[in-house]
Amino acid sequence: MMAESMSLPTRKTPSINARSLPLLLLKMRAYLALMLLVILFSSIAPSFLSARNLVIVAEQVAVFAILGIGMTFVILAAGIDLSVGAIAGLAAMIAGYLIAEGLQLPWLGVSVFGSIPVICMVTLAVGTLVGAINGWFITRLKVTPFIMTLGMLYMARGAAQLVSGGATYGDLGGQAELNNTGFLLLGTARILSVPVSIWLMIILTLVAVYICRKTVFGRQVYAIGGNERAAELSGVRVNRVKLGTYAISGFCAALAGLIIASRLGAANPAIATSYELNAIAVVVLGGASLFGGVGTIGGTIIGAFVLGVLSNGMVLVGISDFWQTVITGAVIVLAVVVDQLQRRVEKSSAEREAKAQETQGSTVSNA
Repeated sequence: MMAESMSLPTRKTPSINARSLPLLLLKMRAYLALMLLVILFSSIAPSFLSARNLVIVAEQVAVFAILGIGMTFVILAAGIDLSVGAIAGLAAMIAGYLIAEGLQLPWLGVSVFGSIPVICMVTLAVGTLVGAINGWFITRLKVTPFIMTLGMLYMARGAAQLVSGGATYGDLGGQAELNNTGFLLLGTARILSVPVSIWLMIILTLVAVYICRKTVFGRQVYAIGGNERAAELSGVRVNRVKLGTYAISGFCAALAGLIIASRLGAANPAIATSYELNAIAVVVLGGASLFGGVGTIGGTIIGAFVLGVLSNGMVLVGISDFWQTVITGAVIVLAVVVDQLQRRVEKSSAEREAKAQETQGSTVSNA
């Protein structure tokens, strides 16, 4: 009878308590920030939710997201890349040069004009190479990532000015007789009523998510960011993986530069100035840690939407350019502060759980 009266143990369902709620809110900060911004700007500026404005926001987000995807790989591996804006500007100038002037061969006295797909591939290759150079100096010569990429920022920006002597290539439409038309479609064309730049963002996002979740390279990037020494001892080729992250960042920066130049219909050496800060901001806003090992591509995309909505909303509200810069900088600082706060809360929570398990273990042993 006693056995029949005994009730079976019930399985405890997870619940959100007072301790876990702050951590949950910190982890969802990008989603909450995006929701609040949308509600705020839609209530202040009725035109914010118009179809035309939403497309403008998405196109702006596409550039931030593409830069952010490359930066995510670098930051996941506990690195930093301050040269992405300059690489984007260099890529735009290379494309402009090849379209407007062609490849100069003075010893033959001719200029070779390539098709737009060839020009884009050459430009992307140059961006990838510049990123790989960053990675090589950082991994092989042990140059601090901050210093190396800061130096590359100046070198790439200077090289962009050298391409045209500081001038702007004002018409990138190309010439039919040279078979180099169509570059402007990259920034203006639409597929199924969706701009090409947004399709590129979607495709790049899917590829990046697959790399992070399903490939050995992606797992190694997380391992290096979590504990580089442990990853090295487990057989990970740390230098090769790190170099790969900077090459990816250079590729994404070049792609962003092509999109910007195509959208403007012109290439200027100052294109994407200070965009490296935007790239870092969207990654941190998306929940990644500047110390490496923590972050997702999906989070970066949400962070890009937060920054894009903020920038667009400030323009619609009529905030001056000077205050926009101040507010954007404050958002970046706030994102870093929140990241530090999340790390502290996670550490405190882990210590409490360890202490609770230790107390429970000693109680069981005493019993």
